[in-house]
Amino acid sequence: MSDTSPKAWSTNYLFLLASIGSTVGLSNIWKFTYLAGENGGGAFVLIYLVSLLTMGIPILAAELLIGRRGGRSMVGTMEALSKKDGISKHWKSFGWIAMVGVFLILSFYCVIAGMTLDYTITSLFGALQDLDATTAVSSYNDLLADPWRLMLSQFVFVAATGWIVAKGVQGGLEKSTSWMTPALFIILVGLVIYAMVAGDFAEGVRFLFNPDFSKITPKVVLAAFGQAFFSLGIGVGVMLTYGAYMPRSSSILKSSIIISFSDGFAAILAGLAIFPIVFKYGLSPTEGPGLIFMTLPIAFGQMPGGDFIGALFFILLFFAALTSSISLLESIISHLEEVWKFGRMKITILVSTLLWIVGLGSVFSFNIWADFTPLYMIKPLEGKTIFELIDYFGSNLLMPIGGILMAVIAGWLLTAEVTKEEMRLKDHRVFVLWHFLIRFVAPAAVFLLFISNLLS
Repeated sequence: MSDTSPKAWSTNYLFLLASIGSTVGLSNIWKFTYLAGENGGGAFVLIYLVSLLTMGIPILAAELLIGRRGGRSMVGTMEALSKKDGISKHWKSFGWIAMVGVFLILSFYCVIAGMTLDYTITSLFGALQDLDATTAVSSYNDLLADPWRLMLSQFVFVAATGWIVAKGVQGGLEKSTSWMTPALFIILVGLVIYAMVAGDFAEGVRFLFNPDFSKITPKVVLAAFGQAFFSLGIGVGVMLTYGAYMPRSSSILKSSIIISFSDGFAAILAGLAIFPIVFKYGLSPTEGPGLIFMTLPIAFGQMPGGDFIGALFFILLFFAALTSSISLLESIISHLEEVWKFGRMKITILVSTLLWIVGLGSVFSFNIWADFTPLYMIKPLEGKTIFELIDYFGSNLLMPIGGILMAVIAGWLLTAEVTKEEMRLKDHRVFVLWHFLIRFVAPAAVFLLFISNLLS
């Protein structure tokens, strides 16, 4: 695929902005902060950064390499590699499974992302004013109990995602991420500066960067490696699709390092913005998933200008979610464009409509179907709602298996000559290190995550 194609990034800078926007999502801000809070702060952060280096960067580079080598969607790339490099034609099945998995993951992601939009609007209308612990929990539960509110915010988020993707790579993805990704970091930095002034910043820094090595347990290690893996969104073909649009002049390894560093930097900034506020107002950093939607709003309700700061924070979450969701949807649309000939706009409208409908299963899991557990007859899944089942299969099964298979393709099925050609590394020692990591270290780490998820 030439760099001048409408399905190629115009410049390497825009490719990097789009890729960083894809990886920096709710996982960096929402999940990272509550996992760091639950797993000892500094010890978790240290292992998280190590895991980005030893597992995240190698697999991300492998996925970009496979995408650029194939030059098509997840399914199309598997077909191209079968013809060009002799891998089995059965790998096409992996492409289809990954695409269906991305669709299901996106269906529940849009529901959670829609909640950030709801919180943004209610914050602007003064809902956070004088909020205490009781009313914060009540407000959150009221939102979950109201399917109409969730359906509306989910619909708006799906529509925004579909509208951007329908405009194509250069007309939609590039134009949106060219300002949303910088805006996301500007808001993050602004919130960190606010936390320096209005929060207990020294305690926040100590919590994040002063590791207590006695708290490093197998559970903490697995949680940190899992966060690094899932926040990069590798294993399901999203970054493979972005890699297919990647300029030939771009360095895969340098791009992977920049994207991974930016992903980790965003998570650290989120921690520096959130934990000083948590400590200032005597809240607990170990609140789990409720830290963002129940605990932080209490602080926003007590601080001067809290409505504005709260709205700004949830706008940040909305942008982070949107830049990730467009990459997920693009990975689906890119393949359907290859097999359906009635145009990107119509395909995107159809898929977005189906996405919203399927997502209703997750919406209703919080209210009218809260007691509906469709796989109750299977012991490990007996108590899981539709939302929890989709999350379980996507996060615990599909993504780790996909990550291992990406490593197998790049490390074992493609020859060293092919990967050298795509990586274009001047220093042979760097290639040898990457090749060792992608063949042995990274897949072993992901396999341990996979087994841990199955047993949890």
